[in-house]
Amino acid sequence: MRNRFLVCFFLWFGWPLAWAAGGAGVESIGPLVDPSVSEAVKKSLEPRGYRLTLDDGSVACEIWLRASVPASAGKEAPGAAYPQLSESTLLGVLALPQIATDYRGHAIKPGTYTLRYELLPNDGNHLGAAPNRDFVLMVSAASDADPNAQFKFEEVVALSRKVTGLKHPAPLSLVPAEGGNPPSVSKNDEDHWIFTTRLKLATGEEIPFAMVVKGLAQQ
Repeated sequence: MRNRFLVCFFLWFGWPLAWAAGGAGVESIGPLVDPSVSEAVKKSLEPRGYRLTLDDGSVACEIWLRASVPASAGKEAPGAAYPQLSESTLLGVLALPQIATDYRGHAIKPGTYTLRYELLPNDGNHLGAAPNRDFVLMVSAASDADPNAQFKFEEVVALSRKVTGLKHPAPLSLVPAEGGNPPSVSKNDEDHWIFTTRLKLATGEEIPFAMVVKGLAQQ
């Protein structure tokens, strides 16, 4: 009887998200309460976040997305996967429960970080560094109190450098969102763990959105 109930339950409701990729999954969590995050930033976020678990059972991170992301004014951005977004825009907040690495392999301490959208510069120094130009740069939440602040590229890089303590900032790669029913977490053939969801724009539009939460750039 119990087994019959379980079969019916899973046929009706579907497998839980934790079964999405060999134990990996997405769990809905409550609002962000970390005291290091300003009240203004907290108010700009969705009331629920996501806890991302990998197939080994470890928690990769927790993410709270912005409830209404300002849309781009229409400036052309060649090579961008997300032309709807403007550089330096706050997209959300990410919390790391343990030491991790960014897309370039730099060590990132446990803590809470804002995510600012940026484009990889179109210059020889960054040629071939990633399949597309879209990234978020991690900034210590304690140093980024205004969700509506707009920064020059060099200013965001300077803030993000404080996260790594190095010459380079702390990037996470954004990739085109493909397949699945978001929110989800999955691993691609490059050994990148990708969080896929939808971003809500201030225009009322929702766009597919995908971010590499664990994985390194191909050298």
